[in-house]
Amino acid sequence: MLKRIICILVLVFSCSIFGQNVVKHTVVAGETIQAIAQKYKVTPYDIYKLNPDSQSGIKVNSVLLIPKNVGKTEVKSETKPTPKTQIAKTHEVKPKETLYSITKLYNITQAELEANNPFLKTDGLQPGQILALQKNVSVPKPVAPVNGTIIHEVQPKETKYGIATRYGMTVDELEKLNPEIVENFPIGFQLKVKKGNPTQQEVVKEVVEVKPQVSSISKVNVLDYQVKQGETMYSLTRQFGLSESALISLNPELKEGVREGMTLKVPANASFSKEVKNNLKDLSKSISNNKRKELVLFLPFNASKIQNDTVTSISERLKKDKFLNMTLDFYSGALMAIDSAKVLGINMDVRIIDSQETKYNTSAVNVISNGNFSNTDAVIGPFYQVNVEKVANVLASKNIPVISPLSKDDGKSYPNLYQSMPNSDAVKNAMFDYMRAKNGNIIAVIDPKKNSIKEYIQNFQSDTKIVGLTDKSGIIADSIKKHFVKDRMNYVIMASEKTGTIFTITNTLQNAMKEFQVQLVILEENPTLEFEEIALSRLTKLKMTYPSVIKDNDSEEALRFERAYRKKNKVVPNQYAVRGFDVTFDTMLRLAQEKPFAETLDVASEQVESKFDYDKKLSGGFTNNGIYILYYDTDLTIKQAQ
Repeated sequence: MLKRIICILVLVFSCSIFGQNVVKHTVVAGETIQAIAQKYKVTPYDIYKLNPDSQSGIKVNSVLLIPKNVGKTEVKSETKPTPKTQIAKTHEVKPKETLYSITKLYNITQAELEANNPFLKTDGLQPGQILALQKNVSVPKPVAPVNGTIIHEVQPKETKYGIATRYGMTVDELEKLNPEIVENFPIGFQLKVKKGNPTQQEVVKEVVEVKPQVSSISKVNVLDYQVKQGETMYSLTRQFGLSESALISLNPELKEGVREGMTLKVPANASFSKEVKNNLKDLSKSISNNKRKELVLFLPFNASKIQNDTVTSISERLKKDKFLNMTLDFYSGALMAIDSAKVLGINMDVRIIDSQETKYNTSAVNVISNGNFSNTDAVIGPFYQVNVEKVANVLASKNIPVISPLSKDDGKSYPNLYQSMPNSDAVKNAMFDYMRAKNGNIIAVIDPKKNSIKEYIQNFQSDTKIVGLTDKSGIIADSIKKHFVKDRMNYVIMASEKTGTIFTITNTLQNAMKEFQVQLVILEENPTLEFEEIALSRLTKLKMTYPSVIKDNDSEEALRFERAYRKKNKVVPNQYAVRGFDVTFDTMLRLAQEKPFAETLDVASEQVESKFDYDKKLSGGFTNNGIYILYYDTDLTIKQAQ
């Protein structure tokens, strides 16, 4: 009741102060803060400032105070401007907007938009940017950094805690530097953050300002590594996922050659790669039951939130709560793994505990502190990276392996922490390893919006030839062909989701196949390739190749799992159910070996969709480098490259 009274008083006070500069908006069904902000040509942050409670959500029929825009406020934003309509002077870029959608919205050509906003040619379109829609219109300048700080632009789904941790700060420090921020700041908001060097334990890579065409390899957080007997430039580049030029950039003394005992600077997230494992081992053939083992699974059911719900509300929750559905799917797969272990006669106890977790908190630490984990041999979970790190920290003294089942993040390193999901850099490294093993000539065509890929290549694969774009963000065919070489496979990396660019690249490669060996490569998922206008035959002809952490498996074992799952659950297993099975079953098989868990990592294993090839990280703990190289074959199937 008190909270309600305070809210009313705040509303009355706000009306008296801002009555002359605001309008009232009554929320209707289906509206969001972003949609309302766009309707009144203000930012979500402007609405949050006047309506703090809206940060936790808005309800139908609630009244919001909207600041009057400087220019003319046009409420009827559903009507697109026409040449006869007075259009807005500026536009704030929203998530998922494209140049095409903005030009259509304001009936302006792309050339005009780029002429009014020259930075689009170098930076690309980013959420939160303010675009000038007419000539000679000034747009807000970025926040100027103060001494010892740099500017961070808020990205989708980022939080205060995440940003503060990323820059080695506390939330209090972040708020003191930015007193104007609200609880949930809008996308595109520019924050001042510390420029100092994060510690190795807090952040794997230092965040630096990267200028176009300038490599920041020297800025990457590094560790020392001493060269061992027999190691060569080739083995070192393979081991650390770097090109030769990138390794020399970090260590100029390598120009004189590799010498045993020399100390090198290498990325902190590098791993001690073992010899390539040509043969996967079936761990089910070497089970030992000399000692009964115990496995604990921390799964985020968050039962306390639903224990008082009615059947109807639980049903509605299951329809809307994606995280709970993911948890239940993972759990169903884990149960299948436990059943399979019983069939094999594995001598093991399994405890499943509700981790009661949110993105930054979990009850698992308290459960461990108050419970008996003296006989526990391994732990799977929790799900969120920050929570699994907390569990690894409290169990490190007991040397109990803690397996992170889903996260791709590189966070803090602990000697007992096992990242079962390969991180994004490792996935890209695997693709470059494959291309170099084939003595390939590597070329990359990179869209300005794919700046992270550009930085990765400049930092770690700097011998790659990068093709630039024309003034209109197009590709000149000759700019690709001039890099082709005879008698070698020419791998062309395509990092663009623009349909026109994709057509130009693929047409160029198909024409070049008359003279050269050519293959198309992508480094990450590309949703544009799923559209019907990009014909599958176009990709199969070029044998498009890509790295993946999973693959389709039509072996008898995989089909047996699918049949058993469908019989038990009446549905086909989805990716989380399969992941639950793979991680749990692989962990149980490794625990069931004669030797300790850590000593089983000298072999790689494969389950239904995933490969587990653990390597020791330089910074501590273990990472999974079990990555597949797949390609589209001409028979319209996806196959594993040799």
